Amino acid sequence: MMRIRAALVMVLQLVAVGFFASSVAAQSVSVPELIEERAIAELGATLPADAQIDIRMAKGMIERGNFIQEFWMDADTGQFIANVATEDNLTQRVWGIAMVTLSVPVPTRRIAPDEIVRSEDVALVAMPLQRIGTYAIENFQDLVGQQVRRMLVAGRPVPRNSVMPPRIINRGEKVKIRLNHGGLQLTAKGRALDDASKGQELRVVNLSSNKALSTIATAAGVVEVIQ
Repeated sequence: MMRIRAALVMVLQLVAVGFFASSVAAQSVSVPELIEERAIAELGATLPADAQIDIRMAKGMIERGNFIQEFWMDADTGQFIANVATEDNLTQRVWGIAMVTLSVPVPTRRIAPDEIVRSEDVALVAMPLQRIGTYAIENFQDLVGQQVRRMLVAGRPVPRNSVMPPRIINRGEKVKIRLNHGGLQLTAKGRALDDASKGQELRVVNLSSNKALSTIATAAGVVEVIQ
């Protein structure tokens, strides 16, 4: 009877060990996936909402593991080192680069100053975050329809100060001056002293009184006096 019990205990122990081993094996995932999770946690709020992380492992690194025991990362360069617990209950060190990328709109051709950016002039391209820069335009709709101030180079991110809303009034051109006063709308002819986009302030001169006025551009060739 004692021998039977001992045999049963041994069988149960072997089954338990086998079950534990299979459970550990089932829990293993790709090492790049583990690294990506830790990189996201490491970067935290500095990571743009639409950013992606491209994990590039050094050659010869293990491909699967259970979890990361220790993790070090340089947030500026993306270089990382990690200790990974493996399926064999060993610790393996891995290293590589966690490259943060972001899809941004870039010109598909060289666009000269004063041109209006069209949708066919722009493509979304994934680029390393370090190459994009702090002041680059990140949204497609923020670039299309803008007027170019400085030459845009094909394939490069566009700085915000290189484009502007389209001008609707050019310096020196004749404009219609509108003045709303007490429910009445008065109009006069004038000449623009500045360039202006819609909603932008500019100075104009009243051609009748030769008086300079502060106005807002409301439509092509039309300004409204600021009261």
